[in-house]
Amino acid sequence: MSLSRASRGGFADWWWTVDRLAVLAIVSLFGIGLMLAFAASPAASAGPLTAGNFNYAAKQIAFAAVAVLVMCAASSLTPVQVRRAALVIFLVSLIACIAVLVVGTETLGARRWLDLRWITLQPSEFLKPSFAVLVAAILAEREPLPVPKPGLTLVLLVPALAVLLLEPDVGQSFLLVALWGALLFFAGMSLKWIWAIGGGSAGLGMAAYFLFPHVHHRVEQFLHPDQKGYQTGTSLKAFSHGGLFGVGPGAGTVKYHLPDVHSDFIFAVAGEEFGLLLCAVIVLLFCFLAVRLLLRSAASREPFTQLAGAGLAMVVALQAFINMGVAISLLPAKGMTLPFISYGGSSLFAVALTMGFALALIRQRPKLAVRDDEPLIPFLGGRP
Repeated sequence: MSLSRASRGGFADWWWTVDRLAVLAIVSLFGIGLMLAFAASPAASAGPLTAGNFNYAAKQIAFAAVAVLVMCAASSLTPVQVRRAALVIFLVSLIACIAVLVVGTETLGARRWLDLRWITLQPSEFLKPSFAVLVAAILAEREPLPVPKPGLTLVLLVPALAVLLLEPDVGQSFLLVALWGALLFFAGMSLKWIWAIGGGSAGLGMAAYFLFPHVHHRVEQFLHPDQKGYQTGTSLKAFSHGGLFGVGPGAGTVKYHLPDVHSDFIFAVAGEEFGLLLCAVIVLLFCFLAVRLLLRSAASREPFTQLAGAGLAMVVALQAFINMGVAISLLPAKGMTLPFISYGGSSLFAVALTMGFALALIRQRPKLAVRDDEPLIPFLGGRP
């Protein structure tokens, strides 16, 4: 059965309008993630007196199936529907983050997860794509607003930062600030304000260094190589053991000594069992995906699509850079997942939503009956 451009129907229309090269890169990353889930699952599930199993891999397959459905559903939305969905998701995620502070599961002194019995959900993961879309919608608004646009974006940023720092989740907080600054830069804000934002971020970093003991400890370990932490040191041993071609699927041994091997340090598993070659492929896929989304967004005539597409690309690119940077000791240790690849439903669902929004915005569409620049909330703009 062939699928021609003359075909009509839901999937046919989607296939011939979606960016297929971006979809190919996304599917490739999902596939690598499932392969590494099988490699890491025995080490993640093994105990001092118990052998490992493939339970994590089985769960990851189920999570990936749901994530693909989420991405396909989100990619079928119109730009107006993307904005409305982002508003609902941001509000729900913010409320869920507040609930985490009260009833969330505490792990190593942090409350970031809601235990829903069948899945442990991290609401902060969904703040990032929805925040990117909403900030883009505000900055791209053509009608005069009652308050300056950057100030209005602060109304979104401040409460999100407050709940993230209370959890505490310093890494996600700085990622959100970096995303906000990038979107303001893309929107054409003066460089002096960008420098001011950078200075403010540096101030927040210093405050985090002195206020949060775990941040202080990790930064000290990073600045003093002779005090390198156990996780980062073991991760580097995994890369060294793997070399250029790796020791082979399932033959890794260092991974059994690495905490969070299935999530935060999954990149080290790739390095040990499949070598530098697979690590290079992963990096190239992330680079290709980010650049592809940036270029396709920039080619749009709609300011909202340009900004939102760039912001969504930055979400994935920044998070991937942080995770891989930590694994190779380029950055201080930070518990942040590798998009598409790390184990976890929250991470997979959030990145699927991010890519679904991005694919929806850069799809090739005929002229729509409803304008794509319809205001997010009617009373924020001059149009009804």
